[in-house]
Amino acid sequence: MRLYVGGLPYQTNDNDLANLFEPIGAVSSATVITDRETGRSKGFGFVDMNTNEDGQRAIEQLNGSQYGERTITVNEARERQNSGGSYQRRSNSNYRSERY
Repeated sequence: MRLYVGGLPYQTNDNDLANLFEPIGAVSSATVITDRETGRSKGFGFVDMNTNEDGQRAIEQLNGSQYGERTITVNEARERQNSGGSYQRRSNSNYRSERY
C-alpha cells in the first residue's frame, strides 16, 4: 500500500522516513519529495508498505502524530491528478454561444 506522508520536517531524508515506518511493518520504499532546482525537501513524501494491513496500521498509528516539531498527516496515496500542464482548447466552437 502506498502512503502519502505530509507535514514532514524539512530536514527529513528517505532513511528517516523509512525508519519512522519500519516498527509498524515492512517498508519496500520511502521517498521524500524534493524541489528539482534547490534539492530541498518539500515537506512530504511517500512510503510503500508491503501489505495493506501494515499500511492501515501505519495510518492509524501515525496520522496526526508528532514527528520532530511537526504534526504529520498519513493517508493512502491517491493517483496523481493531471496538473493541467497541457491546455486543451474545447473543440466545440459553439460553446460560448450555447452558454450565453
